[in-house]
Amino acid sequence: MSLSGKTYFKNLKCRECNRLYPKEALHVCEFDFGPLEAAYDYDAIARDLNHEVLADRPYSMWRYRELLPIDAEPTVGLQVGFTPLIRADRLAKKLGIKELWVKNDSVNYPTLSFKDRVVAVALSRARELGFEIVACASTGNLANSVAANAASAGLRSYVLIPCDLEQGKVLGSLVYGTNVIGIRGVYDLVNRLCSEIAGKYGWGFVNVNLRPYYSEGSKTMGFEILEQLDWKVPRHTVVCMASGSLLTKIHKAYKEAALIGLVREETPFSIHGAQAAGCAPISSAFKRGTDIIKPVSHPQTIAKSLAIGTPADGYYAVHTMHDTGGSCEDCTDDEIVEGIRLLAECEGIFSETAGGVTVACTKKLIENGNIPRNESAVICITGNGLKTQEALVGKCGEPRIISPSLREFDERIGVELTSPPPFASR
Repeated sequence: MSLSGKTYFKNLKCRECNRLYPKEALHVCEFDFGPLEAAYDYDAIARDLNHEVLADRPYSMWRYRELLPIDAEPTVGLQVGFTPLIRADRLAKKLGIKELWVKNDSVNYPTLSFKDRVVAVALSRARELGFEIVACASTGNLANSVAANAASAGLRSYVLIPCDLEQGKVLGSLVYGTNVIGIRGVYDLVNRLCSEIAGKYGWGFVNVNLRPYYSEGSKTMGFEILEQLDWKVPRHTVVCMASGSLLTKIHKAYKEAALIGLVREETPFSIHGAQAAGCAPISSAFKRGTDIIKPVSHPQTIAKSLAIGTPADGYYAVHTMHDTGGSCEDCTDDEIVEGIRLLAECEGIFSETAGGVTVACTKKLIENGNIPRNESAVICITGNGLKTQEALVGKCGEPRIISPSLREFDERIGVELTSPPPFASR
């Protein structure tokens, strides 16, 4: 996918005061401490990127290279993205909505979560900036992705995580030979330490000093949803929230696609947020009618990947939901488990706990009328259930053990063949 060395990424820009900054490892405005984000030459992109150009490109997130903050060709994560968008008729019927789609990043390459998108951009840019050591603060999925993608790129890596994460996510980092540092404390303490390490050692922390580049990778999920719906914006999109960044970047993707003419017809759309009740600072602020985020100092939820008590983009997530006419919900641990099982039993998709949050909150949004039953919605599933199996232990039944005997099979199992399947009564 050669662009002949052409770059459309112009500057970093403060989201608050619009001051411009050079394209370096910076993430905060020195005047008002607002977050920095990538700024592009949209006029040039509109001239050079269209449906015909996209039709000739490989099916990966880098189809949208012009709208990503790197200067040269990508060098990390070339196979990431373009995950399935699945029409979920059985789940739609169960939730009582006319039409439902599942954007399934639980099968993203290489580490089975949407974090592969953000890491592909962050590490491609880290290489351009000359970093030899990359790192992150993580609740699990990001650590897996940094470890895997750094290994494939020949970069040294360090991942810092709360020491009580699920074993699937711990092993899912260690296997790549990264340096895993477990911290006694919640994610927000891990993140604070990472900021100090970045300042002292000058490493490329993907979600600290490289955050403006990292966060833009999330837009590709939004671009793919649009393209897979024939460049139509879904009426409703439901996104789980930890920092709130994914929700805001999907919104940015929808706006950018319309701005450069990829969206065929601009129609109203709403973006809704989903959080776990045990760590719901964004949802709580939204329901209180304020954009002031009250931190959660001690998260208590099985959805550990969403357990960020001080969400960096919480303020912007609240405004995105308000501005699009969206809403927000949160759910209990029992509801999370039920959401995981509903998605698995209806559509054959095994999601991690964050996906259970999305399904459970979508159910509530439909029941309370924030998503009308006669409309259509896309739900974003961000990670694979193989990473968080502990949440389901003892909650999905047990295997039935029999002897290798047809008679015993007939007596214990065969009798069920004339009865309706268990799911039919659920």
